[in-house]
Amino acid sequence: MNWSAISAIFLALAVGTGAFGAHGLRDKLGAYEMGIWEKAVFYQFMHSLGMLIVSLLPRTGTFTANSASTVCWLLSAGVLIFCGSLYTLALTGVRTLGAITPIGGVGFIAGWLLLAYYFIVQRS
Repeated sequence: MNWSAISAIFLALAVGTGAFGAHGLRDKLGAYEMGIWEKAVFYQFMHSLGMLIVSLLPRTGTFTANSASTVCWLLSAGVLIFCGSLYTLALTGVRTLGAITPIGGVGFIAGWLLLAYYFIVQRS
């Protein structure tokens, strides 16, 4: 899987969804919904940037491609589930979608903890 390309696409989509929220949804969503939208954009941007960095680590010899790929899978799942559920919640107002959001958060946390583990093991 080309995680660098996927990260770049996620980053482009973060810019696009941020602009869409600021310009296309400003008068259509309330303050609460805009806050949810902005949080989704922020988390998508930060974790996609993290994915891009992780995807480059095998090129430096820091980790194997397999290790980086596992972290990127978890972060990617986090972006899709966490951010996707927040985007949908902001647009639809369906609050039950909030039950899905923590699953994406677990993906983020697991990805970063796995990366920390790889750093610790690598130093041993």
